[in-house]
Amino acid sequence: MGRAFVYVILGGGVAAGYAALEFSRRGISHGELCIISEESVVPYERPALSKGFLLPEAPARLPSFHTCVGANEERLTPKWYNEHGIELVLGTRVKSVDVRRKTLLTSTGETISYKILIIATGARALKLEEFGVNGSDAGNVCYLRNLADATRLVEVMQSCSGGNAVVIGGGYIGMECAASLVIHKLNVTMVFPEEHCMARLFTGKIASYYEDYYKSKGVKFIKGTVLSSLEKDSDGKVTAVVLRDGTKLITDMVVVGIGIRPNTSLFEGQLTLEKGGVKVNGRMQTSNSSVYAVGDVATFPVKLFGETRRLEHVDSARKSAKHAIAAIMAPDKTQDFNYLPFFYSRVFTLSWQFYGDNVGEVVHYGDFSGSTFGAYWVNKGHLVGSFLEGGTKEEYEAIAKATRLKPAIEDVAELERQGLGFAVSVSQQLPPSAAASIVEVPSSGIIMKKPMYVWHAAAGVVMAASIAGFAYWYGRRRRRW
Repeated sequence: MGRAFVYVILGGGVAAGYAALEFSRRGISHGELCIISEESVVPYERPALSKGFLLPEAPARLPSFHTCVGANEERLTPKWYNEHGIELVLGTRVKSVDVRRKTLLTSTGETISYKILIIATGARALKLEEFGVNGSDAGNVCYLRNLADATRLVEVMQSCSGGNAVVIGGGYIGMECAASLVIHKLNVTMVFPEEHCMARLFTGKIASYYEDYYKSKGVKFIKGTVLSSLEKDSDGKVTAVVLRDGTKLITDMVVVGIGIRPNTSLFEGQLTLEKGGVKVNGRMQTSNSSVYAVGDVATFPVKLFGETRRLEHVDSARKSAKHAIAAIMAPDKTQDFNYLPFFYSRVFTLSWQFYGDNVGEVVHYGDFSGSTFGAYWVNKGHLVGSFLEGGTKEEYEAIAKATRLKPAIEDVAELERQGLGFAVSVSQQLPPSAAASIVEVPSSGIIMKKPMYVWHAAAGVVMAASIAGFAYWYGRRRRRW
């Protein structure tokens, strides 16, 4: 018993939805594409789970956030897939994959064959047990990775309103869930081993701003330690969290956000793996020419920095999926993926965006006692990363454009003085041809539309302008001396 398709997407997350839309726009025939997913619903925008879905008033619910509304595209409901002749195999786990024979075996015993496979398996949440702590099976211990997790988290929050909540982890999930717990009127304590929240991205100064804001909302922070054990009552419900330093926190619920691990096990020994993911080239193609990988599971070349990376963010999932389908359907017209790393978050009334890389010397700017501030990262004499809190749409676009161009930075003190104005100035100096090649996608950053030689020319113009501007400033300062 089995079925055969030209294209199979393995995984039903964000990347799968955007890949399906791109396939439909490029004219695949009915019956050529199949999506296999362990979830029982069609692809949806996963960021909604840690944002709108958790709100107590007018919460987001399906079908409102099916892909691809996150990028202001069509909303792909089950009806849409049916109308476009895309086969959905939902609520089904794939037990094994044979990339040599181009077949998949499902948990129901069905064999599905393909000509082209797109791996969009994403990642799974790390569990407490992987760190030697038992308790994930308790009814009031919550994770957040899929719709079922989010639904359970809402139920537990509502049942604990007015009580205590402990959040384990200080990253994306921890910060966004903590905000929702506060809004649900819980007393929240965050526990993580790092010196400050969002340690993989934030500097200490940036983190202090957000921690102070959270403290003003009643959130407590316990840093530099980890969970040691959970105490439960006779019903198996967690009643206290015990930390490694001996601290005991009485609680009504626990939210765990301690990282994720890419779902690569089906391909071990069959495809080249690197940095925890499936290694692909600039066309999102794996070591097997008939297999592509996109989203959180893919380790791909980031041309801007000359190295391969695996990025855990919805923007990368959306764009890598669209690029892979373009490379499959129009290989002669598709260049290598040229992605600018992008991350963002929205909590309470705060909203920040980051572009590029957070390596090198950090230059902070703006009013950290107010609502708008930011930072640049300068590495080897060039701007490589930009962060902005409280910006406008145009200001976020400006830092994105400036970061992609990697302008030369001669004087970091002058960069600090100019602050956000530097990125705005650089973006405004772009030649019309280069400016036209950057298209802003809401909540997603920017994508390439033109050949790289345009960027070389644009970068040269901006670099020259930067050097000239520095020379003028430096000369004036010498005359004042």
